[in-house]
Amino acid sequence: MQMLDEKNLPRFVFFTGKGGVGKTSLACAAALRLADAGKRVLLVSTDPASNVGQVFGLGIGNTITPIAAVPNLCAIEIDPQAAAQGYRDRIVNPVRSVLPAEALKGVEEQLSGACTTEIAAFDEFTGLLTDPALGERFEHVLFDTAPTGHTIRLLQLPGAWSSFLEAGQGDASCLGPLAGLEKQRAQYAAAVAALADPARTRLVLVARAQASALREVARTHAELLRVGMQRQFLVVNGVLPLAEAQGDALAAAIVRREQAALAAMPAALRDLPCEQLPLKPYDLVGLAALRGLFGTDPPLPAPASMPPASPLQAADLATLVDELATSGHGLIMLMGKGGVGKTTLAAAVAVALAQRGLPVHLSTSDPAAHLTETLSGQLEHLRVSRIDPQAETLRYREQVLASKGKHLDAPGRALLEEDLRSPCTEEIAVFQAFSRIIREAGRQFVVMDTAPTGHTLLLLDTTGAYHREIARQMQGRAQGLHFTTPMMQLQDPARTKVLIVTLAEDTPVQEAALLQADLQRAGIAPWAWVINMSVAAAPASHSALLQQRALKERAQIAKVAQQHAARHAIVPLQAEEPVGTEGLSKLLLRRR
Repeated sequence: MQMLDEKNLPRFVFFTGKGGVGKTSLACAAALRLADAGKRVLLVSTDPASNVGQVFGLGIGNTITPIAAVPNLCAIEIDPQAAAQGYRDRIVNPVRSVLPAEALKGVEEQLSGACTTEIAAFDEFTGLLTDPALGERFEHVLFDTAPTGHTIRLLQLPGAWSSFLEAGQGDASCLGPLAGLEKQRAQYAAAVAALADPARTRLVLVARAQASALREVARTHAELLRVGMQRQFLVVNGVLPLAEAQGDALAAAIVRREQAALAAMPAALRDLPCEQLPLKPYDLVGLAALRGLFGTDPPLPAPASMPPASPLQAADLATLVDELATSGHGLIMLMGKGGVGKTTLAAAVAVALAQRGLPVHLSTSDPAAHLTETLSGQLEHLRVSRIDPQAETLRYREQVLASKGKHLDAPGRALLEEDLRSPCTEEIAVFQAFSRIIREAGRQFVVMDTAPTGHTLLLLDTTGAYHREIARQMQGRAQGLHFTTPMMQLQDPARTKVLIVTLAEDTPVQEAALLQADLQRAGIAPWAWVINMSVAAAPASHSALLQQRALKERAQIAKVAQQHAARHAIVPLQAEEPVGTEGLSKLLLRRR
């Protein structure tokens, strides 16, 4: 393994990638490989859906824990939510008796989102990066989930954040988390310097052999380059072996699709050292499985020798659309983490409703915009629009700078400009564009792809004050006068249906559950879950590996049905890419 070349391997190795690509398994397997080679290794996880303890079959938690079966290996799981709560308490408790209740509520909500969790987790493991005692105890420290470029930029910022906030000038999306940074700035500076030093740090980008996943990792690569993290490796995980394509149509189609995505890899990634790891038929749990990740597996049982699986007890997507169509109009939002296929499913739902003769407006912020090009003007009753996140974010930044930044001095304006480069800014800007479309849902269907997170909705409702201002203006007016804000519409199950999209894999299901909890905190109850690209729901395969994967999916499907979803549907893995009205319609085929 080139990325684990012991002769030149730096002290710190970070594994980063979006949910479901296998970075936790890869980090655990790499730590085990180094420990087996006699290196003293500490494995650190900051993944909110961390299952490092499950992988090794023991409880770990927030203390350095020896892995008894591996003499040279220890692990620690940093709980980002617990870290974020402790971070919030340190900031909010000193002012709890000073600020008015409404102002305190606004501060707490500003500290409730992803940026605070990122900063708090980084606050926890900067000590691991800079602690000299750990340097004597461990030769290598491997991190599952690296900090984003946005987090590192925040930590690099000069200036007195505290005085800026105390002056009442910081009223944008992410300044709250920065109020507590000043005291530890020296430690943060040392940590950032370690991250940017290729002699001390290596970054491993983990992706799947999918066009969308490779585009996403290319954006991460560029973002981390901008903050000085030059030493990067690429691992494409879970590639279906070419041998599986022999004699099986579904496996052959997957192989063609993956090889095409690898051949069209973004130019920025082609110069990186790259390794491919094959898809495994088993869960990467336990020492034997982890050691097998970098090795060759014994032959799988022949498909004929495997017992037939019982039929899946779940609805198909067409059944959900039947129920959605009964109202004749309304807002349908598809939400989920990157790589689960929500853009494609949003288009499929829109096509299915339009084919029933219902008026539909499909709105997407898909950066590739391929659905807009494929569907625009080609299907009666369907109108497609694309919201450009970059254009909307630029418009929002200019608006905030012209209003809140109007009377700031040069340092204050510079801080505000940096804050407006945060991920929260894009979410809010895109939601503002979506809000202009929401009003149409009273007379037609509006299907929205890439909807805002629950944190963004709360932030808009709490610090934007739009909902409260409308309510205040309506007080005392004539009885019977009704009003509806965007937030009220999203919270009304008769007007809005939220579909959470996931895959039948452990990490995507955990992340979807976290998203559902976030939405529920904002007063929005998801209407249904859609399990996408399911091998278990696809026609029976002659590939032994795919058959094993199908069996593995069933446990996750059961978890969704029994623990998370009020209703759910399953969409089978398709042999061909579902693009265009014909390809999208195949996602609506009814299962027998």
